[in-house]
Amino acid sequence: MQIVPINQIKPNPRNPRTIRDYKFKKLVKSIEEFPDMLNKRPLIVFTDSDGKYVVLGGNMRLKALRELNFEHVPVIIADEWTEEQKNEFLIKDNVGFGEWDWDDLANTWDESLLIDWGMDIPKFIENEDDYSVLDGEDLGDELDAFTGGVKKAIQIEFQFEHYEEASELVKFWRGQGLYIGGLLMEKLKEEKSKI
Repeated sequence: MQIVPINQIKPNPRNPRTIRDYKFKKLVKSIEEFPDMLNKRPLIVFTDSDGKYVVLGGNMRLKALRELNFEHVPVIIADEWTEEQKNEFLIKDNVGFGEWDWDDLANTWDESLLIDWGMDIPKFIENEDDYSVLDGEDLGDELDAFTGGVKKAIQIEFQFEHYEEASELVKFWRGQGLYIGGLLMEKLKEEKSKI
């Protein structure tokens, strides 16, 4: 590991993943509160033809570090990797292989600490006869009104390239007051009747 000036590091233009808005603010906060974590999880970089370091792992951390006005950053230089290995790492470093054990988290961890540490914890509310999932951006007074309700959810998976678009569509229609679960159920019933 080496410590290098942040102005010698540039983001990777091919980085396939980004975080925005409140999630980025959570990342900034997590680094601000626990900067030593960077020494155990430095940026992974390679040297380009201009002698600058290009990020392979940690593009969003670099952005957060710039926002926090860091002058030096811990890095691991991966110049020995082939282009194929660099590309492979760029994708694999951004893939979430595991799944959270929500029961374990709910029963053995302090929820407020998990949220402070940047984890997005889905909140489930009972709303008359249907159930809705609120993400971290939608929490507030509405959730407090439903705190003893039954909690139910169905996970819907999207291909990586469709996730951002799906997330924006769900937020849009939820903002219009549409019950997303009901809409999906009707569409699934319609498709099933065609079989």
